[in-house]
Amino acid sequence: MPAFSAHSRFSLAGKTAIVTGAGGGIGRAVARAFAESGAAVACVDLDWAMAEETAKAITTAGGKALPIDCDVASEISTRAAVARAASELHGLHVLVNGAAAMDPSGTVTDHDLATWNQVFAVNVAGAYLMSRWAVPHMAQAGGGSIIHVASQLGSVGAPGRVVYCATKGALLQMARAMALDHAADRIRVNTLSPGAVATQRLAYRFGSIEKAQETAGPKHALGRLGQPDEIAAAAVFLASDASSFMTGADLLVDGGYNAQ
Repeated sequence: MPAFSAHSRFSLAGKTAIVTGAGGGIGRAVARAFAESGAAVACVDLDWAMAEETAKAITTAGGKALPIDCDVASEISTRAAVARAASELHGLHVLVNGAAAMDPSGTVTDHDLATWNQVFAVNVAGAYLMSRWAVPHMAQAGGGSIIHVASQLGSVGAPGRVVYCATKGALLQMARAMALDHAADRIRVNTLSPGAVATQRLAYRFGSIEKAQETAGPKHALGRLGQPDEIAAAAVFLASDASSFMTGADLLVDGGYNAQ
């Protein structure tokens, strides 16, 4: 049963959405929440098996989903992914740019140029490329919502995370400029900035979720890590008519991290 009724302003019934990074973590939670709210979802990920797993979970629950393997850093791959999603799911109304590179910790003197460029290629150029191909389809559909998944570290710094902070800060400014560029097309563009969320990415960085909670949890005013479903609920808000007067904004869902 959909999480929101077809008559709710939070409903995504009749909408088609693309979610990149849908193979796991926040992306998977967003894809499933969109489907529960009525959307047909293209589950896009570099890892085909993970994209298929997310799509299968959606279809098993009675939703509509299409798995697509895509390298968001590739012009050819992103163009094909967006075209396929719009064709097979009949239009495009929502794009969530959630794909992110596994950035290594380090300072500007630690990172070589290849590493720096690779993180930007996925985190920033990936959002640009997916948006580039999605905007015409959304304009044809009468408008839509683009959501760049940024981070609380897009607006505050953190030691050893210079390349990550730089890419997430870039997404904030990218969304503001895009919001102005495409308002006449009735396309809203916002960023969604989570705090530390209990995902495999966080476990990889800290060694385990338990260690992440011990280390990162207290940095949030609520004293804990976020959960993927909590971020997904915010994404439903930004994708739906409930946020119809919101564009060029950053929605912080960070457990009070930036309030301290």
